[in-house]
Amino acid sequence: MSLRRFIARRGTPAELYSDQGTNFKAAEKELHETFDGLSLELQQLLAKQKIAFHFNPPAAPHFGGAWEREIRSVKSALYTVVGAQSVSEEVLHTVLLEVEAILNTKPLGYTSSNIADLDAITPNILLMGRLDGALPQVVYNKSEGLSRRRWRQCQVLVDHFWSRFIRYYLPTLQHRQKWHTTTVELAVDTVVLLMDPQLPRALWPVGRVIKVHQGADGRVRSADVRIKGKIYTRPVARLIILPAIPDSEEETDSVAVQAEKTA
Repeated sequence: MSLRRFIARRGTPAELYSDQGTNFKAAEKELHETFDGLSLELQQLLAKQKIAFHFNPPAAPHFGGAWEREIRSVKSALYTVVGAQSVSEEVLHTVLLEVEAILNTKPLGYTSSNIADLDAITPNILLMGRLDGALPQVVYNKSEGLSRRRWRQCQVLVDHFWSRFIRYYLPTLQHRQKWHTTTVELAVDTVVLLMDPQLPRALWPVGRVIKVHQGADGRVRSADVRIKGKIYTRPVARLIILPAIPDSEEETDSVAVQAEKTA
C-alpha cells in the first residue's frame, strides 16, 4: 500500500533503494511473480514500467547513507514535538505532509550559471519540475498546541518541528573538525545556505559570499553574504556551503578532472 501511495503521488520509479524490510521484499517477490506469469506480449509492453529493487545488506542501515541520517533527524524531531500528546489521525497526517514539504524545499546545491540570482536545486524541482508552490504559513501562539482547533494544533506542531530541525540537523551538514590540519576555508564567491532560526519555516535563504572576515589567528570567522540584493554578516557557524551542480556533461567532466587534480 505504501508503494501504491508513492506511485500515485510521484509516478512509477525506475529504481527503488531500501533496506530489507519484509514489506519491501514481499512486494518485490509479488511483482516478479506477477510479471513472470504474464504473456510475452504483455511483458514487452510493461517492461518499461518495471521497477528495479536495490536492497541494503541485512542489519546494515548505514548503507542508506544520507537518507537514513535525514530520516533519523526527522523521527527525533517528531518524537520530541508530538511526544505523548494525543493527536488525531488527520492532524498527524497533515503534520507529516507539512514536514515532507519542508524537506522537499531544502536546497541540495545550485546551478553554476552566471546569472545574478542563484538557482538553488531542491527535491521539489526534481520531482515537479518547478519551484515550491506552498501556501503562506500561519503563525499561532505556542499555547495553541493543546487547542481543540485541529488546524491551529497542526500548525504549531509543524513550527516546533522546524525549530528543532534547523537547530539540530542543519549544523550536521557543516564539516567543522578541529583545526589540527589545514582545511579549505570559506572564500569569496562561495555559494552558501544561511541558517536563521528566526525565519519562518521552509525558508532557505541562499546567497553568495562577497567578503570574509578573519580572526586574530588568521582563520575566517565571519562573512558578508549577498542575498537578493541585501547583505548579511553572519558567523561561519551559520553558513553551509552548497555544492555546484554542473549544467552540462562537459562541465561535469571538467569538475571531475579538477577534483582528481586536487586529490
